[in-house]
Amino acid sequence: MTRNRPTITDPDAIKEMEGSLSNSSSPHFNQILEARVSRRDTLRGGLGLAATTIFAGAGLSACGGDSNGGANAATPGLSFNSIAGSSADSVSIPDGYRMQVLIPWGTPFTGSFPAYAGDGSNTAAEQAQQIGANHDGMTFFPLPERSESATRGLLVINHEYSNPTLFAGDGRATDMNGAPTDADEVRKDINAHGVSVVEIAQGTDRNWGVIQGGFNRRITAATPMSLSGPAAGSEFMVTAYDNSGMTTRGTVNNCGRGFTPWGTYLACEENIQGYFITTEANPPRDKARYGLTDTGFGYLWSNVAGDPSEVNGEFARFDTTPSGPDAASDYRNEASTFGWLVEIDPFNPAATPVKRTAMGRFRHEGAEPGRIVDGRPIAFYMGDDARGEYMYKFVTAEAWDPAQPNTNMLDNGTLYVARLDADGSGEWLPLDYDSNPALASDFVSQADVLVNTRTAADVLGATPMDRPEWSTTDPSTGEIYFTLTNNTNRGPDQTDAANPRGPNTHGHVIRLAENDDNPAATGFVWDIFVFGSNANADPSFNISGLTLDNEFGSPDGLWFDKRGVLWIQTDNGAPLDSDTNDQMLAVVPAQLNGDRTVNPDTQASLKRFFVGPVGCEVTGVEMTPDYRTMFVNIQHPGGNWPDGGSARPRSATVIISREDDGEIAL
Repeated sequence: MTRNRPTITDPDAIKEMEGSLSNSSSPHFNQILEARVSRRDTLRGGLGLAATTIFAGAGLSACGGDSNGGANAATPGLSFNSIAGSSADSVSIPDGYRMQVLIPWGTPFTGSFPAYAGDGSNTAAEQAQQIGANHDGMTFFPLPERSESATRGLLVINHEYSNPTLFAGDGRATDMNGAPTDADEVRKDINAHGVSVVEIAQGTDRNWGVIQGGFNRRITAATPMSLSGPAAGSEFMVTAYDNSGMTTRGTVNNCGRGFTPWGTYLACEENIQGYFITTEANPPRDKARYGLTDTGFGYLWSNVAGDPSEVNGEFARFDTTPSGPDAASDYRNEASTFGWLVEIDPFNPAATPVKRTAMGRFRHEGAEPGRIVDGRPIAFYMGDDARGEYMYKFVTAEAWDPAQPNTNMLDNGTLYVARLDADGSGEWLPLDYDSNPALASDFVSQADVLVNTRTAADVLGATPMDRPEWSTTDPSTGEIYFTLTNNTNRGPDQTDAANPRGPNTHGHVIRLAENDDNPAATGFVWDIFVFGSNANADPSFNISGLTLDNEFGSPDGLWFDKRGVLWIQTDNGAPLDSDTNDQMLAVVPAQLNGDRTVNPDTQASLKRFFVGPVGCEVTGVEMTPDYRTMFVNIQHPGGNWPDGGSARPRSATVIISREDDGEIAL
């Protein structure tokens, strides 16, 4: 036995190396975008993206804009100056703002409140009572429940994955192949994943602290979960753990987040292929189409299966290779119980988390609802974060009634996948076995469609996209925005004058508008809101005209606050001229002239607000209801942040406020 740094591969590195698994017959989005941009340039005499489009003036009347599509004078502009990029191992924010670091990885907040051990020596049981690793998406729920409190609430945070610094000494104990050999270390790894629900409150000194109250709890990769919706109880969910197929254990790789109007949190399971392995020569589509291999990301938790301390296959389940006569005797279906949205009631610590299978199985990056209107169904918009994968929406069967909310609305509805056309229109294709005959020859039931959502989307000819990630909804227009992080697979030989971005190293943000502003519409229009780029790139690449004040690459996190400010966060693998760490920028789309895109004429309205420490991803953003406190997560910092010196780096939440206690940004 040796002790080595784990061979675990960073999920972002995996995405950079991974080719597309999509089998769609439709053109890739880069081909559609080429035709779209070419058509727009022709119609506007080559004026680029700044001239009028289908989005010019759209929805501005809802927030006081004029009928000609000009800037909306009723919406305040950003009140801060764009900050410079930074490569320092610290957080940068605008002048006039203050910051505080809260709940870094390892902070005790429940149970016996075991102290954080800076040498990595905390046990698995202690990790289960501490804040997890690699903070990601989050939501703030005011306390008391349903209140507008801005000084006390529940912060619910995803913990996407773990780092080598989780373990004591030089790393976990491994065999000669790099697989773990210590069962307690594997349990600690399992407990570092999942979600934290933590009560926090602001003191009279304006600083925030953790409340040691009854709401606090950890949800980990071992927590019992219920399965609900059409796939629950089906043959695809049967395991040795539960022959009925109605329950499973744990949630992993929770990245983006969602929320519901009835006060629950949606954790989004993304890279499940990093945790489950198979040695099958020809794995079935529920594994192959999701990228399962014989090594995953190198966690290899099943290597300690058979340890005397193992309980009920807690480690064996991560190897999905069939080993028994049927699914009830092994874990061949275990991976099919992952890749879902997990609904969590933050106000009820005794409530079992529920995986909502009606909303599809893929690498979920987020699940943002569209504009919620009484008496209408609710649409949730979702991205599948891999090259060549798709954008989805789920529309509830029931209309929203705040007086009588149905907390099981997510079990009944229609899942759609997007097809985008070069003329700027698009169609939502129903992934519904009963109503869509195109699915009849490839699937046997709606449960089959949902467990194999990706394959069903392939069959319908959905449009392969450039890593669709977070979505968000403009509260003033109802338009939906998605980040498309990058597409480095596009080669230089695929470029031309209309679409010279090959490879698309810096990504972009796309915008959709449902026909008739109807969440259940099957048609929409689309356009590109902003192209990422380094400042000094040729204008044929830097289409949005970005400068050193706002250059960015690889947009990832995305969020509209209720005032209409759009916050864009980066997970940057792309070169920038300012050599800056990852960052967060802000813009008010309703303030932009013409088609309300970021272009050379409007780019100064996009401002850099936040820069994170060395090696980090800036991800997850939320505010209190009074807009005076902002929460931003720092994931996988690479230096010694936030403790400094020679300390191990720790993911954490940064709290930002104005020194004059005014509203953030405006």
